[in-house]
Amino acid sequence: MPDLPHEGPGESSSGSREGIVIDLWDRISRSPQSSAYSMHSVNDEVLSSTSSMQVVRDEINGGTLVLPSLHDSEDSHQSLTLNRNMVKTAEDLYSTEMKQRKEIEERLSNEKREMEELRKQQNEMFEALQKADKQKATLEQQVIDSKRIIRDLENKLSDAHYLLISLQSEYVELRRERDDAVKKAEELHQKLEEMATSIQGEESFFEFSYSQLEKATNNFDDSLKIGEGGYGSVYKGTLGQKTVAIKKLNSEGMQGQKEFHKEINVLSKLRHPNLVNLIGTCVEAWALVYAFFPNGSLEDRLTCKDNTPPLTWQIRIRVAAEICSALNFLHSNKHLSVVHGDLKPANILLDANFVSKLGDFGICRLVQSNNNTTLYRCTHAMGTFVYMDPEFLASGEITPLSDIYSFGIILLHLLTGRSPFGINRAVQQALNKGCLSDVLDASAGNWPYVEAEQLACLGLRCCEITRRSRPDAGEAWNLLEPLVRSVSLPELSLKSSP
Repeated sequence: MPDLPHEGPGESSSGSREGIVIDLWDRISRSPQSSAYSMHSVNDEVLSSTSSMQVVRDEINGGTLVLPSLHDSEDSHQSLTLNRNMVKTAEDLYSTEMKQRKEIEERLSNEKREMEELRKQQNEMFEALQKADKQKATLEQQVIDSKRIIRDLENKLSDAHYLLISLQSEYVELRRERDDAVKKAEELHQKLEEMATSIQGEESFFEFSYSQLEKATNNFDDSLKIGEGGYGSVYKGTLGQKTVAIKKLNSEGMQGQKEFHKEINVLSKLRHPNLVNLIGTCVEAWALVYAFFPNGSLEDRLTCKDNTPPLTWQIRIRVAAEICSALNFLHSNKHLSVVHGDLKPANILLDANFVSKLGDFGICRLVQSNNNTTLYRCTHAMGTFVYMDPEFLASGEITPLSDIYSFGIILLHLLTGRSPFGINRAVQQALNKGCLSDVLDASAGNWPYVEAEQLACLGLRCCEITRRSRPDAGEAWNLLEPLVRSVSLPELSLKSSP
């Protein structure tokens, strides 16, 4: 605020006040020139003038202002009115300036906020751009890696295509060699069958006429039919004073004729207590005559057909040993090994004393007896699927170990009474969990656990998928013989070698 001029003691105070007003007017009157001042200078001037006017107003209102004479009073009044107008104008100007200043400050504040927001957006966009650059670099590297992988795969595909062509050529060659080997094997097999006719002397069975068999079966009455299958039908009959079973094969086609002659050829030459005894034949009727077995088949007894009582565990162990004995005899024949090829409970017959007899040799095969060498390859698998050797199903090669697989399934069937489907898996799981008793057939009585476990382990070994993991019939017999004797079974005719 500018200093007010000091007056002498003789001068009236009104003069100083008037000087202040005049000075204020002079300053305001120069406002056109003051437009060149900065906003800050204008504000300072307005504040200074306003303060001076406030002092004058306070003195007038307080009565301390000494008025001049009448003439001076009129001039002073006019001056005062003019001063008041100027003060009012100054106040309006100040108010306008303050309002403009406030608007400018608000505008600056808004612009500052907008600038900060723009700066924030700029930073975010910069970060997003950096991230996009990194992603772009990553994608470019992935594209490079993908192209390299594609090149590698193309090279491998080319190599694989070349290998496939080579393998196809080898396959064609192997197929030709296989066909030649099969042809030679079939020729050798034919020679072996011809040799078999002179191995063990003359045939020791009767030749029956068709009329004799008609009489024995009451003209093949259906009421006397005790069995039926794809091979034909089995009838119960009476020849003289002896009850017999007459198996009448289907005569249509060469397959039935081959099975007829093959079964005659095998059973007339091989004798064992646990093989069915062929009594006679009738070529006219395509029929085979056997001894009658009142207890039917093992399949009938395991399913308790006609409400027959279940087999005890002692009988089951004896049946297992007898069948193993018969297999050992067939597989270890000095001249020719015989592979049954269709071993199953339905082909195991039980006499009045529950002694088992292995029968139905219609699809048996003759192989060399040394090292289980395969001499027969079957292009169409014959037999019952669930009892068939997996390797035989895959390759068509049949060996004595094919019968061992079937024997293993029968062992587990005797032990558990369960369906043969998946039986080896169920028994293996029970052994692993230590709960074999849970899968044993309780209808057979109280199985001795140690013997049951030995039977289960032997059955699982026989059921191995690969042949080389299975025991042969001789090894299985060596495991079963002491087991049979340990349970004090009745004495058996267990001739296990030819």
